[in-house]
Amino acid sequence: MTDKSALRAAALSRRDALAGSYRAEAAERLAMRARPLIENAQPSIVSGYWPIRSEIDPRPLLALARHDGHAVALPVLIDSETLRFRLWDEGAALVPAGFGTIGPDAAAPDIVPDIVLLPLAGFDRSGHRIGYGKGHYDRAIARLATSGHRPLLVGLAFGVQEVDKVPFEPHDIPLDFILTEDELIAAPPRG
Repeated sequence: MTDKSALRAAALSRRDALAGSYRAEAAERLAMRARPLIENAQPSIVSGYWPIRSEIDPRPLLALARHDGHAVALPVLIDSETLRFRLWDEGAALVPAGFGTIGPDAAAPDIVPDIVLLPLAGFDRSGHRIGYGKGHYDRAIARLATSGHRPLLVGLAFGVQEVDKVPFEPHDIPLDFILTEDELIAAPPRG
């Protein structure tokens, strides 16, 4: 097991051990903690995700963003390598979107988000993250960057998913913020 794999397994184990009642309450606290960040960023489009496994649930945060007038998107896997963001209108049906999650169907337009909320397996205070190891978000964000758009990247996690130091690789794209149920962590500025 690589260092990143071991860190991922340990962080996910801690996350899995959280009680369901704690998870629900934590998702509400996370949403309230995020509101000033979203208000300051003034995004037009906020992309979240539909939670799988024991991920912190971003739906209360997405509901607040929509209530405050922001469009909401969800990611979908087009193929094994390509992650896109599709507009998610309130009440629209969701379909399997790859990687065990759901998202808008092919009739929903692909859009470019101003803020991307990413699920995390683990994180450190430098803004480095551990995902599920497939690189979907890194490729999608790199694709956006080549088209001249760099969304604000906000990783969502429970506090128990923090690790001392994430091994950082050249293809990894650091986060701007990490948001947990207890704090908003600003990553150091990038040079």
